[in-house]
Amino acid sequence: MEKLRHALTRILEIYDTAARWVGSRMPKGLYARALIIIIAPIVILQSVIAYTFMERHWQMVTMRLSSAVTADIAALIDVYETYPQDEDASELTRIAGQRLGLDVEILRDTELPPPGPKPFFSILDAALSSEIGRQVARPFWIDTVGRSNLIEIRVKLSDGIMRIVARRSQAYASNSHIFLLWMTGSSLVLMGIAVIFLRNQIKPILKLAEAAESFGKGREIEFRPRGAREVRQAGRAFIEMKRRIERAIDQRTTMLNGVSHDLRTILTRFKLSLALLARTEEITDLERDVDEMSRMLEGYLAFARGDAGEQAAATDLRTLLSELKSDAERQGHATNLAFEGDPIVVVRPDALRRLMFNLVSNAARHGDRIAISARHEGRWLTVHVDDDGPGVPADKREEVFKPFVRLDEARNQDESGSGLGLAIARDIARSHGGDVSLEDSPLGGLRARVRIPA
Repeated sequence: MEKLRHALTRILEIYDTAARWVGSRMPKGLYARALIIIIAPIVILQSVIAYTFMERHWQMVTMRLSSAVTADIAALIDVYETYPQDEDASELTRIAGQRLGLDVEILRDTELPPPGPKPFFSILDAALSSEIGRQVARPFWIDTVGRSNLIEIRVKLSDGIMRIVARRSQAYASNSHIFLLWMTGSSLVLMGIAVIFLRNQIKPILKLAEAAESFGKGREIEFRPRGAREVRQAGRAFIEMKRRIERAIDQRTTMLNGVSHDLRTILTRFKLSLALLARTEEITDLERDVDEMSRMLEGYLAFARGDAGEQAAATDLRTLLSELKSDAERQGHATNLAFEGDPIVVVRPDALRRLMFNLVSNAARHGDRIAISARHEGRWLTVHVDDDGPGVPADKREEVFKPFVRLDEARNQDESGSGLGLAIARDIARSHGGDVSLEDSPLGGLRARVRIPA
């Protein structure tokens, strides 16, 4: 029982390994998989039919035809040797030509030619040789390769060689290939039609995927459901989802604008009240607290709003990064900028500016030297912001992206802020379909790596 269980376990492991191997080599796209679903059964069915036809029908017909021709040749040999009164074999030649359709000639004082080259694949050669060896049982030589429409057979007799020339169609099912040609040709035409129709069915799915991706990047889209009923249903569901998301964003933006207006009004009252009071150390501390509250309020609202209402547009990234470089240099930081590729990218300009500003400001706050490098290759934009500051421990690099998280050791990404700088940066990058990650910097500090489709 234990051996049986072990054998079954081994069989299941082999099956799982084979299934994973096959799955890893199968195409991943819906179009390619659908083509395999359509084409594979057709190819398998035709292969089975062709093999059955070749093995059974074609070979059987060829064997019977070859057997009939060989029987005629054996009869002619028997007549020639049994009735020697026809010395020049003229009557035998006449009967063979008129009744049997064979061109017969008796060759004197000659031998059989040396064996010729054998065809790589020929049912006729194998069938005819087998039948002559069985019915005639004499030394023979055949040529089925030379003249395409004729075959030549030579049989050794007691006083010479009988040379027989017959039409190939007498011993070979020569029209059988027409069936294969028709079968293959019609299958290719049908598969071509299936590919065209399948492509038209896949296009609406690809359009839906492109529309969903563009909407996720904040771009304006024009999408109308097309294709089969199920695809149209999915398209209408996407449009309804898009409307609900836009409606929720509008409601949230309206609410945030109202909250922002009310809180700013109260903070303005505080500032006016403090301005009318006598200048003391306590009043100065209160004014500093009010300013800090204003900055924190702007940070909270910016994170909650997420710049969702902005539309994507062509933006000169080189100019944007040059402005950030100049700002950092005015603050006394040595800053380098390197750019490769096309500077024009399709992004939400203000959102990307805020993303890069947060990263550069973070680097300027904790380091003396800053290096900004950008590369636009294909459909991806990659930006690195390096500094020579204390860095962030590897086990804390994901935690600092959480809202309101501050590090007490080594690095504090928002010393006087709300702890939302990196959270806002990642939120903007992901809204573009990309991401922000932290790595070790070649300058010895921290590297912020931004990768977004553009």
